[in-house]
Amino acid sequence: MAEYKLKVTTGAMKHAGTMDHIYVILLGTEGQSPRTELNNLGIDFIAGKASCFKTSSSLGKLLLVKVEKDPFLLFPEDEWYCSKIEVTTPEDEEIVFPCYRWISRGEFVELRGGKGLTFLKYNITNADTLVSENLNFAVWFPTFIIPEYVSEHWKEDDFFGFQFLNGTNPNVIKCCSKLPPNFPVTDEMVRPFLETGTTLEKEMEEGNIFLCDQKIMDGIPTRQKDGNHLYVAAGLCLFYKNPEGKLLPIAIQLYQQPSEQNPIFLPSDLETDWLLAKLFFRSSDLIQHQTLYHLMHTHYLAEVFTVATFRCLPTIHPLYKLLIPHFRYTLHVNILVRKLLLSPGGASLGVEGLTELMRRDLSQMTYSSLCLPENITERGLELIPNFYYRDDALKLINIQVKISFQFKCCCCRIMDSDSATGFPSCFNTIEEVAKFITMVIFRVSAQHAAVNNGQYDYNSWVPNGSLLLCKPPPATKGQSSMQTVLETLPDVEDSVKIMSAARILSEKYTDVVLLGEFPEEHFDEPRPKEIIKALQVDLYYLREEIAARNSQLEIPYTYLNPDVVENSVTI
Repeated sequence: MAEYKLKVTTGAMKHAGTMDHIYVILLGTEGQSPRTELNNLGIDFIAGKASCFKTSSSLGKLLLVKVEKDPFLLFPEDEWYCSKIEVTTPEDEEIVFPCYRWISRGEFVELRGGKGLTFLKYNITNADTLVSENLNFAVWFPTFIIPEYVSEHWKEDDFFGFQFLNGTNPNVIKCCSKLPPNFPVTDEMVRPFLETGTTLEKEMEEGNIFLCDQKIMDGIPTRQKDGNHLYVAAGLCLFYKNPEGKLLPIAIQLYQQPSEQNPIFLPSDLETDWLLAKLFFRSSDLIQHQTLYHLMHTHYLAEVFTVATFRCLPTIHPLYKLLIPHFRYTLHVNILVRKLLLSPGGASLGVEGLTELMRRDLSQMTYSSLCLPENITERGLELIPNFYYRDDALKLINIQVKISFQFKCCCCRIMDSDSATGFPSCFNTIEEVAKFITMVIFRVSAQHAAVNNGQYDYNSWVPNGSLLLCKPPPATKGQSSMQTVLETLPDVEDSVKIMSAARILSEKYTDVVLLGEFPEEHFDEPRPKEIIKALQVDLYYLREEIAARNSQLEIPYTYLNPDVVENSVTI
């Protein structure tokens, strides 16, 4: 009989230890060991500690470790968090068996060694999304630097334009080479806001005109509050990149179909008319941001990827090991987020409107829209200056694609894909796998950080963009006043709820795991560890680069600095 040495590590979190009986069975190519209790005549499984044991058997090449937990006397349930089991074979080979999970009484857990193997044709399936229930809360939080800046500059046109590049929703603006037929802006209307001597057509030809079109909001049902209707716009906004590189709004239409009751508002209009036009447009943008680009495109997609990984990939699969750190807390937070982000009391849209908005978005979602380099190209935003989201995101993707490519994984099949959307039905090359895995990791880490972390900064000052508006958009010019603006905005109670939600969603917690950190060691072979170290070096240099740039900016863009990008969707 040969001797095997076992080192069992218990997780460091609170209540991770146990007094229950722990048993193991070792399985090899030539047999399995007897069911052996791990017991050194004391409390062996203490949080944050490792205990050593021995067992004897003839197994051949060690393949699996089975772990079982039984109750100690008549004590109540006492779950145990097992981090890993390290086994030293009779040939002095050290094999790590990652676990990183809670184990309950009567549960058998099979652990496979941390050295990567290749498996073929595992399915990646889709998951359904659900809608939430209402959650009401109100908390007071202090203001910080950027919210104070927003409260002082929210009326300014260049700050309005800046937010469509570097605020919480940099996903909707695109270059405009031809005006849509339902947005009849004329050269005469906007010439006063362009550089002297130029024309709207010339500026479109030179790539200096940009468009944000909210047609997805057209006809979306709203809800009532205290017996009164709430309102949303489904507008179009034209932007001009001036010679100083600033992005300025030059025309806003608040509904899709032009008419006498749907005028095109201009910066030269009555100040409160123009302010209301921007307020309604930002409100609809904020609803799209929260419902689509935050909830749908990060939280819910992360849930799809998480469920697919758990269902279809064994823990030994290299893709499982690569992806599982990026799904930490995702299912848990999504249960909570359904109550918060889809609250029928949190926006002008009720549950019916929010659900319809998500349905429309899902029907037009494409693979290229989720792959940022292609998305930036399709929107014609490769050269627009001061687009810090684009700059930082593409650098992060270049770092992430290197790690995805170096893990030379298998071909996989995706079920229920639609060729019209561009989603691949299967992967045939390493490059295709690397592209898809990079998209997944970027979505659940960097993209979530980009659309989530700045919410308190930009959205806590409610006049800058409210989820809830109480008066209809202006139908004629010259009839508004600052009193109209105040009546359109939510009352103090709802404003505090909006501000509090933004603060909570931007909050950090104590056990945050940043991008590039891997406290759970799922890989045991040297090459993946080298790749992870190289990733961490690249992220370190990107931190320095972003910090140096931000030191020169009036409004720093911090949301994609690796210092604040989490490894997964956790809040």
